[in-house]
Amino acid sequence: MRLVAREVEGSFTTFVKETEPRLRHALVAVFGQDRGLEATAVALAYAFEHWERIENMENPAGYLYRVGRSRGSFEQMRPSFAPVPEEHASNVEPGLPAALRRLSEKQRVVVVMIHAYGWSREETASLMGLSISTVDTHLQRGLSKLRRHLGVIASA
Repeated sequence: MRLVAREVEGSFTTFVKETEPRLRHALVAVFGQDRGLEATAVALAYAFEHWERIENMENPAGYLYRVGRSRGSFEQMRPSFAPVPEEHASNVEPGLPAALRRLSEKQRVVVVMIHAYGWSREETASLMGLSISTVDTHLQRGLSKLRRHLGVIASA
C-alpha cells in the first residue's frame, strides 16, 4: 500500500512540476497576479483530490485551466485583469495594463501567453481548448486592438 501511495505522490509531483508554471501563466493572464495565483492553487488542489481521474485525461492542463477559471470564489466574480505587479511596472508600457483590460478575455490570454510568456500557438490552443486558427484570430484581433488603444502605427 505504501508503494502505491509513493507512486501516486511521485506522478502527481512530476505533473505539478511540469504543469504548474503553464497553468499559472494562463490563469494570471485571465485574472491578474493575485487572483491568478489563487486560481492556480484551487485548480491544483482539485487535481490532487481527483488525481486518479485527471492523470488519465488527454489534456489535464486544459481541464485544470477551466477548473481554475470556474471554481471556488471565482464563481461569484466576473474575471477582470488586474494591473501589472508593482515590482514589474517600470518595465511595462504605462498604458498596457489598461489596454489589456479592454481586450476580450480570450484575446488577452492568447496575446499574453504568446507574446509575454513565449508559448507556441499550439500550446496555447491546447490549454485553452481552441483550434489553432481560433487562436490566430484572437491573436490578430487582440494585437490590432492593443495597437489602436496604445496609438501604435504599424509600419508597412
